[in-house]
Amino acid sequence: MDLNLLAAFEAVARTRSFTGAAGELRLPKSSVSRAVSRLESDLGVQLLLRTTRKVAPTAAGTALYDRIAPLLGGVRSALEAVPRAEEEPAGELRVTAPVDLGVLFLAEVLTRYAARYPAVSVDLVLTGRVVDLVAEGFDMALRVAPALRDSSLVARRAARFTLQLFASPLYLARRGTPRSEADLEGHEWVIFAPQGKRFRLEGPRGPVEVAPRGRIRCDDLLFVRDALRAGAGIGLLPAFVAEPEVAAGTLVRVLPRHERSGGNLYVVTPAARHVPRKVTAFRDLVLELLQARALGVPGP
Repeated sequence: MDLNLLAAFEAVARTRSFTGAAGELRLPKSSVSRAVSRLESDLGVQLLLRTTRKVAPTAAGTALYDRIAPLLGGVRSALEAVPRAEEEPAGELRVTAPVDLGVLFLAEVLTRYAARYPAVSVDLVLTGRVVDLVAEGFDMALRVAPALRDSSLVARRAARFTLQLFASPLYLARRGTPRSEADLEGHEWVIFAPQGKRFRLEGPRGPVEVAPRGRIRCDDLLFVRDALRAGAGIGLLPAFVAEPEVAAGTLVRVLPRHERSGGNLYVVTPAARHVPRKVTAFRDLVLELLQARALGVPGP
């Protein structure tokens, strides 16, 4: 049974007018008339009495109307509620991000998000691996990388990070403070594993290649920060990781006119025609707080 036929009949029976029903359904009057006639033919019974002055349901028509009117009304109410429901974020939001970014930044984001949108709950997974968002059921990821080219994802660049050189006052008092790029070769390093065995520093006289010598290597920025703070050597950190330590006096920036590109921070979602409001609201809050805290250089 074509539900459009029932909808046409219900509108005519309720308004007692083919013209009124046609206006309500935004259809030509002839289309409504044909729909009712086809329904009567399919059921093998007359549903409406038609005269030049009025339209009235027959006994069979009244019986059918009494049954279908509440059902169609419920369907209309449900469909009308969908846009209203999407205006307010609701449901569970699943997010994944690197551990260091989660610890240093996302706690504030999630706290504000939960307070602003009480109908949403958040499941945050902090991990160093690249999560398959679709296969593992995630709504969003924050990722730091030079570039993202996965066509199954929508990636918005939120910020560009730079890495700077830091060491503890304790280490520098013991080993001396580097005054030039050449001085770096004689120092111990705490190496952030993804930076590789050699990297390029941008300085006032252009780029320079550095081959750090260090016996401590780790793929976690928070460990690198803590090792530097303990006096293990010199290392590269994003400014947002090191700045609280600099303010507390536990780290000092080394060669402050030198830095290295640290990649981009992306807000990543699965490709979809319709992005739920809970996702766009979280993304907008991330961008808002990134700008407020100046974590890196804002992206376009």
